[in-house]
Amino acid sequence: MAMAGLYRRMLPSPPAIDFASSEGKQLFLEAIQGGTMEGFYRLISYFQTQSEPAYCGLASLSMVLNALAIDPGRKWKGPWRWFDESMLDCCEPLEKVKEKGISFGKLVCLAHCAGAKVEAFRTNQSTIDDFRKYIIRCSASEDCHVISSYHRGAFKQTGTGHFSPIGGYHAGRDMALILDVARFKYPPHWVPLTLLWEAMDRVDDATGQRRGFVLVSRPHREPGLLYTLSCKHENWVGIAKYLVDEVPKIVKSKDFKDFEEVLTVLFTSLPSNFGEFVKWVAEVRRREDGDHSLSQEEKGRLALKEEVLRQVQETLLFKHVVTFLSSVNSCCRSMSVLVHKNELPDIAEKVCCQGARILAGKFDSSERFYCRETCVKCLKANSDKPVTLVSGTVVNGSIEQEVDVLVPSSQIGGCGCGCGPSNCIGIYPAGNDILTVLILALPKETWSGIRDEKLSRQILGLVTTENLPTLLQEEVLHLRRQLHILRRCQENKVVPSCRSKWCLPRVQMTWSMTESYFPEIKT
Repeated sequence: MAMAGLYRRMLPSPPAIDFASSEGKQLFLEAIQGGTMEGFYRLISYFQTQSEPAYCGLASLSMVLNALAIDPGRKWKGPWRWFDESMLDCCEPLEKVKEKGISFGKLVCLAHCAGAKVEAFRTNQSTIDDFRKYIIRCSASEDCHVISSYHRGAFKQTGTGHFSPIGGYHAGRDMALILDVARFKYPPHWVPLTLLWEAMDRVDDATGQRRGFVLVSRPHREPGLLYTLSCKHENWVGIAKYLVDEVPKIVKSKDFKDFEEVLTVLFTSLPSNFGEFVKWVAEVRRREDGDHSLSQEEKGRLALKEEVLRQVQETLLFKHVVTFLSSVNSCCRSMSVLVHKNELPDIAEKVCCQGARILAGKFDSSERFYCRETCVKCLKANSDKPVTLVSGTVVNGSIEQEVDVLVPSSQIGGCGCGCGPSNCIGIYPAGNDILTVLILALPKETWSGIRDEKLSRQILGLVTTENLPTLLQEEVLHLRRQLHILRRCQENKVVPSCRSKWCLPRVQMTWSMTESYFPEIKT
């Protein structure tokens, strides 16, 4: 019995040239010799077929993100972290994408959300010469890739709007290689660049705007070295709404006399479980054969964390926050989570247990893990500065696992050479750091309602980000973007489920001031 359905399409040629044809192979060899196929090798290593007829945008983006080796910061399956179409849902619900596809703007949002550096151009915002320049630049490099949004009709192909990565460029023939993610329909094919531009210079009927192209590359460093926001708990909706919507109303409604009064009103009104919203990013690793030594990569990451922490503590705003917190009554329900100082020995057991569970690939398992012992150490080797290390022996049945947690320290309260473990306790980031960075991350317009002009100038001087050191400025902007995305999710009734990279720990594990953890471990 015959089975209804479609098995591929015949590629209209011309105008396209099948990549696997004799002519296509010749173009490929010539482009290699011309140096404009360097990006191809990474892309072809992660080339995938879209899993749904309308998932061309998601497949193109996940393919490019994997080719750029951008860590999604969360598990795909088992212990593995890997970009998959099902993970790209922070800007549009997957069910909606499955039904209608995704717009150019939403794809750009997804790329940002996944932690990539993104430059987007609609055809009415660029020129064909600029497009050619970007194609050549990315085709000659492994560090950036181009995703094109075009209309298939220009190539006499069936269908309408489509996304696919550009795999290379032939300078002599001025042709681009489209790695069509709808491989069930058309194979990879070469097309004249002028015709590709024409295919992009079409209006998307769904949005009324022209199509275009997106340049996706790795950020020069991973965002969120020390701080991240979590949407794991239900209260993220209320907290995001409070910070973005309610705080400006409070600021406008009251006649404040000084900044400490502003802080008191704002942070004694915080929603419950606020400490579960802002997380520290920590680093958990499996220790082999009792070896505590750190690799150069680990030392580098730890040094960056400590530099961010130092920059936070050198701001004038931090000094105001410290003064404010020292005057807060610790019995106040809303503020107790920020005033209370967890000591490392108190949190080490849970941190190590959850780290061991993830490292064993058993985070969702009902198996019981418990920490037989923990200790806090200061390590110093050769001329290196002391490193604070939380070590734990985690037991799962008859299996024991040694786990280390690397803890950033700062000059304030830092331990010196030869100090004992007790002297190292409490030098990791604390509540005053959280509040300082969170205040900096609030939109600048938050403070526009301050009535007293002198106080308004003082606050703007404290919270402006333009003159912050680069690392701290990026950390603050990272949180600000997270907050914006969460608020957008709340407005659109989209549950991010911690799938957004900006809603996730950027390194291995996070813990909050309330000992509530959301681990994501590198394996």
